[in-house]
Amino acid sequence: MKRSTSLILSIAGVFGAILHAAAWSVNNFLMTGPKAYLTYSSSVAAGAHSGMEECKFQFGWERWNCPESALQLSTHNRLRSATRETSFVHAISSAGVMYTLTRNCSMGDFESCGCDDSRNGRVGGRGWVWGGCSDNVEFGERISKLFVDALETGHDTRALINLHNNEVGRLAVKATMKRTCKCHGVSGSCSIQTCWLQLAEFREIGNYLKIKYDQAHKLEMDKRRMRAGNSADSRGATAETFHHVHATELVFLEDSPDYCTRNASLGHHGTEGRECLQTGKNLSQWERRSCRRLCTECGLRVEERKTEVVASCNCKFHWCCTVRCEQCRQLVAKHFCTRRDTAAPNHVKQRNKGHKR
Repeated sequence: MKRSTSLILSIAGVFGAILHAAAWSVNNFLMTGPKAYLTYSSSVAAGAHSGMEECKFQFGWERWNCPESALQLSTHNRLRSATRETSFVHAISSAGVMYTLTRNCSMGDFESCGCDDSRNGRVGGRGWVWGGCSDNVEFGERISKLFVDALETGHDTRALINLHNNEVGRLAVKATMKRTCKCHGVSGSCSIQTCWLQLAEFREIGNYLKIKYDQAHKLEMDKRRMRAGNSADSRGATAETFHHVHATELVFLEDSPDYCTRNASLGHHGTEGRECLQTGKNLSQWERRSCRRLCTECGLRVEERKTEVVASCNCKFHWCCTVRCEQCRQLVAKHFCTRRDTAAPNHVKQRNKGHKR
């Protein structure tokens, strides 16, 4: 058991601080010994990392921008919270782990896993049958549950919320899968098609869960009954609340704090110093409003700074077969949120007005 624990604590990266808190439950997944764990550990760590990278992308221009501490703060026993943001963290990291395990399985990285051919040969619809190599999401779901859900060692309402949101992430992977087909028939007539299920791009899963975040449901608990702790009355109140929650719906318990201001204890950096967007090609309306959202509405002003950027330019194709480019330097205008009482240098152009919605 001691050796197994040391193997767990060796995982680097995003899980490091969490594993240091001994949150993993070894007995839950050591089905055939430590070697089975090591088979999947790198995929689990990579999946959690990809989940948090997607989180950063989805919240890149919002006040809460998925800081590095987000995953640790949402799972650490002493720092747990149950806000709308941590609901997304649980869902996207759970989805990332399941997604990576499933993909690696289909790529043949695991001896114990292969394509899902359980439906092959069955008629799927008019003019097509199941066949080919479907991504084995059942495997990815099963293994990810053993790893991710084992982080949650509590037995209170927050634990149930976290486990529920973990499941929302896994269901998102299934909900976004695509049917891919290949035609068969004389001279490409496509009289019959063979179809299989493939994982969507992970960005699509992130977009799906971002919508779920926007529609997340706050649970209203009976505080009088909840004060009973671990009593039957308290457990009954929790069960009644979750009875009305849909399986694909993100839920949270606490209102979000003010992300405009820095709060070191909660791992919130505030928006001072953040970059925002005012100009650029193909900006969405949400991106164009980022300076107002991050700066003006948080009591900050917008500074324009000239930043030198080095990029490839004057690229030419040389036979055969290379492309050679020059390195060009140019000044690019970038915008940042700063305090209103900060004196702007001579080269800084101050803008006090943000975009209107």
